Amino acid sequence: MRRGLSAISLLILLATLALHGSAAAPMPTTRIAVQLPSDAKLTINGHPMRQGGSRREFVTAPLEGGKTYTYVIRGTWSEKGQTVVVEREVAFQAGEEIVVQLQAPRLGVRAPRQREFHFTYAATVTGLKPNQRARLWLPVPRSTRHQEVHLESQAVPTGALVKTSTEPKYGNLVMYVEASGDERGEIPVRLTYRIRRSEVLEDARGLQESETLIQPYLRADRRVPIGGQALRLIEGRPLPTHQGHLASLLYDVVNEHMVYSKKGEGWGQGDADWACQSGYGNCTDFHSVFIALARAQGIPAYFEIGFPLPEQRGEGEVAGYHCWAWFQPRGRGWIPVDISEANKVKETRPEMVEYYFGNLTEDRVAFTVGRDLDLVPKQSGPPLNYFIYPYAEVDGQPVSAAQFRRHFRYKDLETGSGR
Repeated sequence: MRRGLSAISLLILLATLALHGSAAAPMPTTRIAVQLPSDAKLTINGHPMRQGGSRREFVTAPLEGGKTYTYVIRGTWSEKGQTVVVEREVAFQAGEEIVVQLQAPRLGVRAPRQREFHFTYAATVTGLKPNQRARLWLPVPRSTRHQEVHLESQAVPTGALVKTSTEPKYGNLVMYVEASGDERGEIPVRLTYRIRRSEVLEDARGLQESETLIQPYLRADRRVPIGGQALRLIEGRPLPTHQGHLASLLYDVVNEHMVYSKKGEGWGQGDADWACQSGYGNCTDFHSVFIALARAQGIPAYFEIGFPLPEQRGEGEVAGYHCWAWFQPRGRGWIPVDISEANKVKETRPEMVEYYFGNLTEDRVAFTVGRDLDLVPKQSGPPLNYFIYPYAEVDGQPVSAAQFRRHFRYKDLETGSGR
């Protein structure tokens, strides 16, 4: 879901993936069992597995401890004359034992809507001296269960050092560009992606992850304390013991307390305490309050950020980012919430308030997850609050936002009336 396939993971799989009975190795391995219909075809990262039966197991090659690896597991079979394809993205670490269940969606559950489009991410560092060297970092969207991403074109200054890496804390993709300013003192970068985005339906959520991997999503972030001022919002309320029902209550609490607004100053920082006290803000503020409340109640939750697309198909400019959150109740997979969007339409489209608890429209693209981010290679400045706009440094000092020209644009590959 939130971690793209790393080149390391794919090479390990291609070179040394072994079925059970693999020889002992000095480094730990991970055993993955897949439960699915006995006649199903099974692929791992696109490579067919030869085993049959309703439970199939394999053991990875020796893995480096402390790193997160990601495999995409897909089962294909026939059911009542229809071809069923079920895919899960599995994140794990060395030494774990993972069980993945591939089951057909429940009868009556519609297929997720999809949207295919080009998305252009362009950024120019300005205000440099000619030939002055700068370091530039840009977020890169990754392929997940809910979006397929292909880089269509890339334009960077001639002679620039360009490298794309995976930051280790959350698995975000980061493009690093080291270049000199041109005769105007500018460093332009332009990237265009082809993206197929799927709607996230509550009935299509991902598998439950291991305790090891969810621990970071139970800890405080710099601007998202465990509870903090947010706890005042649930004082005196009876709280359900079922974590799914509890998360639903927290969703309603945030939606009732907050108003979507960008008035004044202070909004947009994702500061949960500030948002609770002010009672308004944008998507970062809404979801920071929800995450603070969820984590305080022992529910893992994390932050995801990208860009919104208008519901109407076509093409045009994208003014700025959009973010949402995910939580994982005990015994279930990760479930999304988009409370700020629900808040915007609760008077005009009240049915969407229920929809945005557990579902996400296809009208978006995700770029990164997490807060307090160290980039790759590590920046000289402090960790980033979140990472969606470009970041640059000159002589170890951050470049101000005023020195950037940013340009984001989408173009649907199939136009229509939207949903």
